[in-house]
Amino acid sequence: MRFEATTGTGRTIVFGDDHDANEYSPVETVLASLAACSAMDVVSILAKKRQVVTSYRLEVDGDQRDDYPQIYTRIDVTHVLEGTVLLEHAVRRAIELSASKYCPVNAMISAGATEVHHHYRMR
Repeated sequence: MRFEATTGTGRTIVFGDDHDANEYSPVETVLASLAACSAMDVVSILAKKRQVVTSYRLEVDGDQRDDYPQIYTRIDVTHVLEGTVLLEHAVRRAIELSASKYCPVNAMISAGATEVHHHYRMR
C-alpha cells in the first residue's frame, strides 16, 4: 500500500502504511495540512502586528466516526505560542482571521460535517 502523488508544482508526497519509511496516511495529512495552513496565516498576521514569536507549535486532535466513511466529526487545533512581545488580543485575532477568512483548508473542512475549533495557549 504505497502511492505517490505529484502536485501541480511538481512536489511529491508518498502515501502508505509504512510508518518507518515516513509514508503518510491520507487522512492524517488532512490534519497536518490544516495545522500548516493555519500556522502560516497566524505567523504572517502576527509579524504584521509587530509581535515577536520565539516559539510556536500546533497540537491537532481529530475525532473520527466509527462508520464508513470515517470522516472527522471534530478537529481541535491548539496554538501554543511563546514570545517576548506577544499580546493576547493579537494572538486571538490572528487565529480568528486564519480560521474565518484566510485558511482555505479550514474553510473546506468546516464547510462539511466537521466542526473545527481553535484554541490557544500563551507562555
